[in-house]
Amino acid sequence: MASRYDQYCPIAHALELVGERWALLVVRELMRGPQRYTDLAQSLGIGTNILAARLRDLEACGVVTKRKLPPPASSRVYELTDYGRELKAVVRELALWGARSLGPPTGEHELFPGWLTNALDAVLAPVAPPGRFEFRVGDEVATLENGAARDGPADDPDVIVTSKPEGMYHLLIEHRIEGATVEGNYKLLEQVIAAAAPEPAAVPV
Repeated sequence: MASRYDQYCPIAHALELVGERWALLVVRELMRGPQRYTDLAQSLGIGTNILAARLRDLEACGVVTKRKLPPPASSRVYELTDYGRELKAVVRELALWGARSLGPPTGEHELFPGWLTNALDAVLAPVAPPGRFEFRVGDEVATLENGAARDGPADDPDVIVTSKPEGMYHLLIEHRIEGATVEGNYKLLEQVIAAAAPEPAAVPV
């Protein structure tokens, strides 16, 4: 369990719930839907003892729950509670804030499976106009359709965007399209990128 701060403060309380190492990354993975323990361990690349501890803590504070799928699957899966899903806006803002100083990926960085869907879900999904966008980065293919991001190709996409990982960083974080190859409705892509761009800061008077 995360350290207690002994302060009557909502920030301190939130950190007591999800501030332990790996906790928010577990939440990040479960934002994509229910997952089995083995899938979580594989996607996160952490020891099973650490994962078990984080899941136990997140269950205890009402962020995560587990249930058994009906036959024939009969697998036990973990998923976010309604309270846990309310962290989505927090995770999105934290991702955008961190990306600004993280910089684009290089050949030395290993990108985890599903990173492209996570990025689209964090940056573009909340502001996307109606339409079907397909993004291709190496072996990763993800779709943004009517404001929802998912793995895999789109069915009859309006726009297809192909890029290297660093080009996708520039598109999502710096809102620059020139590093990508675009097929289809270019104006629709411009529209979603413009919507994702932050409002200019007000000038003090």
